[in-house]
Amino acid sequence: MTERLRRVSRALISVSDKSGLVEFARALAAEGVELVSTGGTRKALADAGLSVLEVSEVTGFPEMMDGRVKTLHPKIHGGLLAIRDNADHAAAMRSHGIEPIDLLVVSLYPFEATVAKGADFETCIENIDIGGPAMIRAAAKNHAEVAVVVDPSDYAVVLAELRQHGGATTLALRRKLAAKAYARTGVYDAAISNWFAGQLSDPAPALRAIGGHLIEPLRYGENPHQSAAFYRTSDLRPGVATARQVQGKKLSYNNINDTDAAYECVAEFDPQRTAACVIVKHANPCGAAEGASLIEAYRKALACDPVSAFGGIVAVNRKLDAEAARAITDIFTEVIIAPEASEEAIAVVGAKKNLRLLIADGLPDPRAAGMTVKSVAGGLLVQSRDNAVVDDMKLEVVTKRAPTNAELTDLAFAFRIAKHVKSNTIVYAKDRATVGIGAGQMSRIDSARIAARKAEDAAQAAGLKAPPTKGSVVASDAFFPFADGLLAAVEAGATAVIQPGGSVRDDEVIKAADDHGIAMVFTGTRHFRH
Repeated sequence: MTERLRRVSRALISVSDKSGLVEFARALAAEGVELVSTGGTRKALADAGLSVLEVSEVTGFPEMMDGRVKTLHPKIHGGLLAIRDNADHAAAMRSHGIEPIDLLVVSLYPFEATVAKGADFETCIENIDIGGPAMIRAAAKNHAEVAVVVDPSDYAVVLAELRQHGGATTLALRRKLAAKAYARTGVYDAAISNWFAGQLSDPAPALRAIGGHLIEPLRYGENPHQSAAFYRTSDLRPGVATARQVQGKKLSYNNINDTDAAYECVAEFDPQRTAACVIVKHANPCGAAEGASLIEAYRKALACDPVSAFGGIVAVNRKLDAEAARAITDIFTEVIIAPEASEEAIAVVGAKKNLRLLIADGLPDPRAAGMTVKSVAGGLLVQSRDNAVVDDMKLEVVTKRAPTNAELTDLAFAFRIAKHVKSNTIVYAKDRATVGIGAGQMSRIDSARIAARKAEDAAQAAGLKAPPTKGSVVASDAFFPFADGLLAAVEAGATAVIQPGGSVRDDEVIKAADDHGIAMVFTGTRHFRH
């Protein structure tokens, strides 16, 4: 590719994000670039003492219709789209008094931020940019002639190139900027179309657009031979994508995936009601607990499976304190994520230079609506987020014996965790802590047996006389298709069961529970997770 230098003589600047604007424009002016601008951008530049031509002086038309119409004019789009060495284009420019625009700088109306703030329908509509995307796409199409900037982070790159090439840009840079420009309008339109689908309560629009902003490139994906990058969507749900990394080395693809799983799970526990901790390994909880304090919750969660917790992700639902931080850092941990952290806790974690500490500034709402996306060969699977919460479910007692109040508390706890364990899922819980978790098995009875076996191993390591599944409750993410899975839980020592129900063999399963004096409740809600 040749450099194909194009000198920048005139720049049109129209930005809603004014960070770095004045400094950038002043540097352009120093390079002899004529500045053209609109509305608030022009005022900001003029107030800074810069000479700026108003767009209306170029078009001969004033801004009208509350600013909806200002740049949609042949003298603007002709200046962006004209091919400089095309004789017909040049003749048209001379005939109609159109001056070329060599650099376009646009940041779009803040539609995503307006929606995130909960603005009303009319306000959101008014924050849909029309002229901006039209100009961006025009300039990007004509990148052979025009440089287009849609991100203030690119100001320095453009200035460096102008200085290096005597006030000109290279084709290589213009192509790179054009690609970014089209991606920006694509993300913008995706946010608008998905917002409209939500306003219309349309779960399956004929066209679905997905877009994101790069957070950072990653060293690799799930495996070293896979490339990867991390993107943020317009869904500003508190979590790993919005969190601030206080310290530690860069997050990996697997770190991000596991941290998201941990934080979504711990958010099921209201911090006003209880402290809670979830430890995740390979996207599955390997221990979870409530407690009077974070350190109590952590120690109970760790006791469930201390072997798997090594090198895991720890999520807490309250401000991380120094006492809990010391306990967590006693073993090798990859990531800690919390809504807040005390300065003392940050200092404790800081002693482990590779340990990542993320501060999310809030918890995600488990009841909030949202969308999840999974790619398949040649397509996307899109569904609403699983925002069913056990506290909102009407539990139906289906056995002769009803669960005790203590069992009900543990049943609700276990079902919260089962929602976040890969199917088929079995979770044993006792005293508001997991004591055995079976995840991702092809049959439910295998999950029940694996969870019980892990509880036996943990008991042996802790020197307990009996596995903690004795006297526990058990949760299943979906119905028991046969009584064998329930009987495996009974054999492990469970006294009460929570499950969705709905099997053609429910009567058989209920009878098995009654025969063994087990209490069982149906939720009517399934929590498959893949």
